[in-house]
Amino acid sequence: MKKKLAIVMALCLTATLSWAEQVVVQTRNNTLVLNVEKGAQPKYVYYGAKLNAQELQHLQNPVMFGRMEVYPAHGLNTPAEAALAMRHADGNLSTALQATGVERNGDVTTITLKDPVYPVTVKLNYKAYEDTDMIEAWTEITNGEKGIVTLTTFASAMLPIRRGNVWLSHLYGSWANEGQLVEEPLTPGQKVLVNKDGTRNSHTDHGEVMFSLDGKGQENTGDVIGAAICYSGNYRLKVVTDDTDYHYFFAGINEDNSEYHLKKGETFRTPALALTYSQEGLSGASRNFHKWGRKYKLQHGDKERKILLNSWEGVYFDINQKGMDQMMADIASMGGELFVMDDGWFGDKYPRKVDNSSLGDWVVDKQKLPEGIEGLLRDAKKNGVKFGIWIEPEMANTTSELYEQHPDWIVKAPKREPVLGRGGTQVVLDLSNPKVQDFVFGIVDNLLTNYPEIDYIKWDANMAIMNHGSQYLTMNDQSHLYIEYHRGFEKVCQRVRAKFPDVTIQACASGGGRANWGVMPYFDEFWVSDNTDALQRIYMQWGTSYFFPAIAMGSHISATPNHTVFRTTSMKYRIDVAMSGRLGMEIQPKNMTDEEKALCRQAIKEYKQIRPVVQFGNIYRLVSPYDRKGLASLMYVDDQKQKAVWYWWKTESFQNEHLPRVKMAGLDANRMYKVHELNRIDLKPLDCEGQLYSGAYLMNHGLDMPYRNEVDWGKKNEWASRVLYLEAQ
Repeated sequence: MKKKLAIVMALCLTATLSWAEQVVVQTRNNTLVLNVEKGAQPKYVYYGAKLNAQELQHLQNPVMFGRMEVYPAHGLNTPAEAALAMRHADGNLSTALQATGVERNGDVTTITLKDPVYPVTVKLNYKAYEDTDMIEAWTEITNGEKGIVTLTTFASAMLPIRRGNVWLSHLYGSWANEGQLVEEPLTPGQKVLVNKDGTRNSHTDHGEVMFSLDGKGQENTGDVIGAAICYSGNYRLKVVTDDTDYHYFFAGINEDNSEYHLKKGETFRTPALALTYSQEGLSGASRNFHKWGRKYKLQHGDKERKILLNSWEGVYFDINQKGMDQMMADIASMGGELFVMDDGWFGDKYPRKVDNSSLGDWVVDKQKLPEGIEGLLRDAKKNGVKFGIWIEPEMANTTSELYEQHPDWIVKAPKREPVLGRGGTQVVLDLSNPKVQDFVFGIVDNLLTNYPEIDYIKWDANMAIMNHGSQYLTMNDQSHLYIEYHRGFEKVCQRVRAKFPDVTIQACASGGGRANWGVMPYFDEFWVSDNTDALQRIYMQWGTSYFFPAIAMGSHISATPNHTVFRTTSMKYRIDVAMSGRLGMEIQPKNMTDEEKALCRQAIKEYKQIRPVVQFGNIYRLVSPYDRKGLASLMYVDDQKQKAVWYWWKTESFQNEHLPRVKMAGLDANRMYKVHELNRIDLKPLDCEGQLYSGAYLMNHGLDMPYRNEVDWGKKNEWASRVLYLEAQ
């Protein structure tokens, strides 16, 4: 009898110590299901379209040959790719992670894992954004050992994707050619996207990808997973396709030369990986990213952006009081709302005349601006526009008073001379150093405290970390440089936003080097590219729109021949491209003809009318320039499907060409829409001007567009484009 009682008690004890739980993370249209069992590694069960309660009760566990571990650790299945690898304080390279509990705190679900041998804790966190169909996943790794644990691999998350006809869409590029789209099938082996720039991470590969699960991605149909690493520094995205039935997607900080020494009691938090699932194709995934970004990530994502004139392409370094006043008056006369003075306004001992001096010496050059910023603000008020200013606070030149006083503040390899960048003198300040963080914050603080009327800051970063080394970090922790730089950068941004929540700040980094969701919580927008050529911008802005909304994409009308590619396009074409993002100008107005100014004045007036639709609307990409069909087309539709803006740009011009008719999307099939062409230059209106068409007709049939703008003979050119404004009646 005692023996039977002991057996029963043992069974009861076993039952109380073991448990299994179905962990469900849901949004309005997405469901993620994990199976969490005590003493085992959590496993993926499902990620896709939303499931109801009954469906959740009758899920099939993955039965195909694959590894469903949510966060695989290195050491006990070494042939498989790991999300986490570490060297324990005693030198052991193996780690086992077993579930010990699940917590739910509002919209965040946390699964706690522990190593049964070593006091190491890993928390897997999932935050659901119910209304925007986004789930963020990140990891917190805590060292409870007596000595230092060295992290050598520390992904934010891993996601298995069932093999089939899976295609990958991602972005690549270079300076003045950012955001180029690549679409390719996933094949056996590894696909790795990395960044090693150190300061910027979007010029080469981008830290965002889309997986089309049923063949080459379609814009508005098909199942798509979108993913973005929310990090401002070096990242690694990797897809491993081995002999199993799954692709394994890993995303996180690039661990190359960045092993992290985790001290006793310290917790290492990885950046979030944002995930979304759409059954409405690539554009559907984009719409989720845009809504999530505007509502939860982007600074002032609910406020319309001002129409601005930036001085850079107009005058470059030739800054002076009279010239700035003239440019302010000109943009005001065309209906603009903001003037931004770019590079070239500062330096005392070393005046900034070209790009080889003065960074770090943020004092007004009184030779150029004898009345200082006060005079500029006075002129801005006189002209009825707001005023903005350019800075590059993370950088210095060796030809500067700052460098003469603090050569120990720059990023530099120990015992070696610094590697110099732009102008042969540029260096990067070491933001791992708290004193440097104070200095960089002080640049912004001094400007905005002394001149609170400054409305806008263009924050640039024109150099990579060219030499690996910190004069602040210990020799043992030199591998922390890349990580600590961006921790310092984030601390500065947090301080700026805490004190100056209302100022508009643009992230510029040699153009589009900082288009990422790690930076954007502190910035209002980014500069898509230093290349303002309208034709190339169609391609760059198309790719960038996969993950970032129009409200965040600075898009400017510039002069021709374009200063980067020397192409000459028509003024209307340049306007029509710029109006698909946050409209601005990058030009010297005094060199424009009266006719060009009148056209821009009309465009700015009409952009103000469509601004809410473009900046807050839902994107539908229709015909891709990358498909080489001779044109590109997209549209924005407001949430009520009351108003829409449709863009059509020719990308090639040939005699006897045959372009496809473009079917629209996103409209209400049962409503009638009135058509109005914006920025019209033709001698007579389009035949659809002022006409009414049903949403069903526009989406099933579309409207034919003339292949050329019909203008006077002397004004004809190949750069035809159209912008239509649709209003439901």
